[in-house]
Amino acid sequence: MAKNTGSGHRIGSVTDRTQTQTPSGNWVKRETGSGRFIEQKQGGEPFKGVAKESDGRRSKE
Repeated sequence: MAKNTGSGHRIGSVTDRTQTQTPSGNWVKRETGSGRFIEQKQGGEPFKGVAKESDGRRSKE
């Protein structure tokens, strides 16, 4: 489980979540178990500690 340090970074990665970038440039978080989208983030910066779908760390089996 990921743990916040209070220093602007996280130890470990968030489990059962991935993120991908939409065509508009926003990042969207997805639950790997059900595949549903959970949250969208504006501003062009990705979520901290969440694996990107393209890197294969959290592939749906």
